[in-house]
Amino acid sequence: MNILVWHVHGGWMEAFVRGSHRYLLPATPDGGPWGLGRGGRAWPDGAVEVAPGDLRGHDIDVVVLQRVEEIAEVERLTGRRPGRDLPAVFLEHNTPKDGRVPDSRHPLADQTDIPVIHVTHFNALFWDTGSAPVRVIEHGIPDPGLLYTGERDHLGVVINEPVRRWRVTGTDLLPHFARAGHLEVFGMGGDGLNEATGLGPDELTVRGDLSGGSLHPALAGCRAYVHPMRWTSLGLSLLEAMHLGMPVIALDATEAARAVPPEAGAISASVDELCRAAARLIEDPDEARARGRIAREAALARYGLQRFLTDWDNVLFDVVSSRPGASAAGHPVTDTGVLSTAGGRSAL
Repeated sequence: MNILVWHVHGGWMEAFVRGSHRYLLPATPDGGPWGLGRGGRAWPDGAVEVAPGDLRGHDIDVVVLQRVEEIAEVERLTGRRPGRDLPAVFLEHNTPKDGRVPDSRHPLADQTDIPVIHVTHFNALFWDTGSAPVRVIEHGIPDPGLLYTGERDHLGVVINEPVRRWRVTGTDLLPHFARAGHLEVFGMGGDGLNEATGLGPDELTVRGDLSGGSLHPALAGCRAYVHPMRWTSLGLSLLEAMHLGMPVIALDATEAARAVPPEAGAISASVDELCRAAARLIEDPDEARARGRIAREAALARYGLQRFLTDWDNVLFDVVSSRPGASAAGHPVTDTGVLSTAGGRSAL
């Protein structure tokens, strides 16, 4: 299939473009949120950059929308309305952010033309989508391999914009974890983190935004991974750390409990319990290594790349073949986590 999709979430796209389709990525000379294209990433040849002005002449089978504004933009660029003239799904990456969270209405609630795809069951539970068709496709990770060494008795953390996002990302909890071990913080926007947390360079090192090829071995050199996020869909960095074979110390919030078995390190809403577990792993490299192996096994079992791509194939074939006159021949069938009609949601 020819799939139109904007490069919005680099970590998610890292997996999505590794399927068997042709991925049309709008690209402009200045890049930016509407023209990032491949973004310089070493993606498979199926990920093709396309000038937005040329989309009207392209054969497009389906569009994967990720921002509400893309509905109007696709119609402007292609002359086809998503969900009406062009098969479409809407991929929701995020948890609700505003107002009374349990009552948060999704922007596509109650429409029936565009299925809403959530990346976690937690998100599907908390977003009110009314009668819109809903599906959950959990994350998949290209396996970076068992790179864990744990050679440094440090705790690794990956947070983008930790100062700005603060309590959302659990940045305020870092001083607690620093009592267990030296922190190495990776990710974008880490400037001023030492000053904001009151931690000196002997307690916290800002490693910055490294590419995947550099990030993975650097992170895997830390004794354990700390995931202090309070409010996030899940966090691909957590799944990557588990794939690397790192033991993980995770705040028991949102979807983390589904991803992290206690045997993989520790998961709790008690920061004191997590700090004690982190200190124990710092002191016992053998236990850290054993728990990291369990973390990797759990991640491969639930968040493997092939399961992710197969689930997406099912959804996209469903959407394309549901159009009048379309054929569903050769459509693969697997359990992709369809939500029932209970609670006002309809299945895709």
